[in-house]
Amino acid sequence: MDDMQKDFSPAADADSIDDMADDMIEMTDEEGNTTLFKILDYFFYNGDEYAILTDSIDEGATGADRVDCYVMKIVPTTDESGEELEEFVPVEDQKLEAKLMEIATLKLNDDEQSDDED
Repeated sequence: MDDMQKDFSPAADADSIDDMADDMIEMTDEEGNTTLFKILDYFFYNGDEYAILTDSIDEGATGADRVDCYVMKIVPTTDESGEELEEFVPVEDQKLEAKLMEIATLKLNDDEQSDDED
């Protein structure tokens, strides 16, 4: 996970956030490679908002029950025209990142259990 976060630019380009109804973002690394991420969930920790992301893959494409998740801080910004945007910024502090991943794992497991009960 650290390699993925360090390879990607500090924030998603404003134009890369397509349709938030789809909960997908496209990020570009320093070499110009793009990766599509699915936003699984949002949560707050110590007053800051974070998003849980995973590489976008076709559901059912693999038999794996486990997927790689990433946590990114959401930083509100405004573009030149005054439109409010969200930047997805990697978490640099390793201790904070570990705590956020723990929270994200618990949150995703709770959501999965809630879905199973329905």
